[in-house]
Amino acid sequence: MTVEREDDGREPDVARTLALLWRERSAPTPARGRRPTLTVERIVAAAIAVADADGLAAASMHRVAKELGAGTMTLYTYVPGKTELLDLMVDDVLRERQLPGPHDARPGDWRAQVKVYADRTRDIYRRHPWLRETSRARPALGPGQLAGQEYLLSIMDSLGLPAREVAAAANCVAGYVAANAAVEAESVYLERTTGQSNDSWWGQRSSFWDTYFDVESHPAMNRTWLDGGFDRPTAEQASDASEFGLDRLLDGIADRVSRLRGKAPGQ
Repeated sequence: MTVEREDDGREPDVARTLALLWRERSAPTPARGRRPTLTVERIVAAAIAVADADGLAAASMHRVAKELGAGTMTLYTYVPGKTELLDLMVDDVLRERQLPGPHDARPGDWRAQVKVYADRTRDIYRRHPWLRETSRARPALGPGQLAGQEYLLSIMDSLGLPAREVAAAANCVAGYVAANAAVEAESVYLERTTGQSNDSWWGQRSSFWDTYFDVESHPAMNRTWLDGGFDRPTAEQASDASEFGLDRLLDGIADRVSRLRGKAPGQ
């Protein structure tokens, strides 16, 4: 009989989750008896593979155990439950960005460094579209999450911003990048699960513009369309919008830095 405990209403095991997230820093436990047939790494990798293929909801403890050829209850000896497993999945995926650490060489100027963060974050959302369903408000406090925060904070700190503005600027960039990456991931997921491209979806609705669209009520939209604003494929439009917004956000941070540097001492 399969025993499933994912919806038992229990409180997450915070201490156990943190220990699992930072397991590489924990002191090794001497091996006794037979070597375990599973590892946390194998379980997390299997859960990510299931979520990549069939969505986050499919990555239940039972399904992951089945993929590993193990009993569901066996998984609970390694990971307390689905909540903790999800934290491990998210942090492992975030680590795929391989962002430069404090002592690593970094590319170009500060704006180029932010672009590295943005590009690598978009890449992991494309590879793992289920990431868009996870919470950014209450993140898993693991190495992947902290590496991203440290990277952005170090960039903003190098600009000479006050500490509060360092945190605000880093959080602003992180939130913007994640939000846009999530939208793109949604498009990837829909194309994969429906077998229909986004351009094809819009093409099926082309009659809308002749039948229902009122030019008088939407003059700006009509003018933008006539001037070629919507000529590019939807994926390229989304990429343009993401890059445009990030550039303008960085322009604002650069302007703030310039104004601070232009102030006389004490102002």
